[in-house]
Amino acid sequence: MGIEMNLPDYRGGSIVNLMGSIKKAFGGSSLYGPLEGFDVSSLAKKNIVMVVIDGLGYEYLVKYGQDSFLHKNLKGKMTSVFPATTAAAITSFLSGVAPQQHALTGWFMYLKEIGILSVVIRFASRAGRINLCKSRMSFGDIYGQESFFEKLDAASFLVKRKDYIGKAYSLATSRGAERLGYVTLNGFFRQIRRALDGNRGRKYVFAYWDKFDSVCHKKGTDSREAERHFRELDKKIASLAKSLKNKDTVIIVTADHGLIDTRESDRIIELKDHPEFVATLSMPLAGELRAAYCYVKPDRIGQFEDYVKRNFSQYCDMHKSADLIEKNYFGLYEPDKRLKDRIGDYTLIMKENYIIKDSVLGEEYKIFIGNHGGTSKEEMFVPLIVIG
Repeated sequence: MGIEMNLPDYRGGSIVNLMGSIKKAFGGSSLYGPLEGFDVSSLAKKNIVMVVIDGLGYEYLVKYGQDSFLHKNLKGKMTSVFPATTAAAITSFLSGVAPQQHALTGWFMYLKEIGILSVVIRFASRAGRINLCKSRMSFGDIYGQESFFEKLDAASFLVKRKDYIGKAYSLATSRGAERLGYVTLNGFFRQIRRALDGNRGRKYVFAYWDKFDSVCHKKGTDSREAERHFRELDKKIASLAKSLKNKDTVIIVTADHGLIDTRESDRIIELKDHPEFVATLSMPLAGELRAAYCYVKPDRIGQFEDYVKRNFSQYCDMHKSADLIEKNYFGLYEPDKRLKDRIGDYTLIMKENYIIKDSVLGEEYKIFIGNHGGTSKEEMFVPLIVIG
């Protein structure tokens, strides 16, 4: 199958650079420079609506959406961040910086501050899904970034699923924005229009739709269900664009990552079949099924490396996690002091469409078809679509 590694281009070609461009369009500056080849001068006096469709990779769009409204307005592609996953990438959209700075590094993340392996954007423990808000800590104790909205010279809005909009992660990452929740797809677009109504000057709307990703997880990117949902979204966005024509508004559509399918059982590395490997670990895997952080017992490092080389080398590349910081996988500039603790001792980046899976007590054991977090072109590249 031979899938080449694609790394984030933080020097002008990634989603954090897109956020740099948007900040520039509103007269501000950011740590990461603007997106190369994206002229924001025409946006200088317009409202900006950013629609992020979770999981809509560039490769998906060019393969399945050639005749779509979105494809007709496609301006190019960008990279996501590493790992190419929601927890890291959506946080980059909402902070304007890479994981190097915001230090949210995957779905499962070890929080040394409280000694817990967490589902970080749910602010819950991995085992038992215990709500960490019920303790004496806040999400701010583990996340210290300024919101992208806070110093933006515009009336700002976050449009997000009603179930999530009042949760700890959303509250911390949307400071400075008015939060508008929705339940249905029609409600999603209704809230975007609501944000643009009224006379409060120039506006910035960040609207996040997550269902496409969940359909691809469960059914696969090549499924009829995924294509049907894509077509529905495409039609709704075309209708939104038509309704906003001549209203000084530009719509930017992109994604946090794409997905790659794993349907073959022999491409699923289940750690229950590798007790010798598990014995080298000091805790369960963190990160993603396509980019796993390994915390290794100090006296088992040699055994760990040897086992990976002998048994996993055809499935993944093994890296010392600290080396990935030095090689700018997570971003540029000074890293957050907590980053090293959150990426383990070693990172296993899966080759081709392999995934690696473990479990903890009390956790529902399920394996999705569509997966992300890795460095394939399907996962790493996202579209830049500009309408208006």
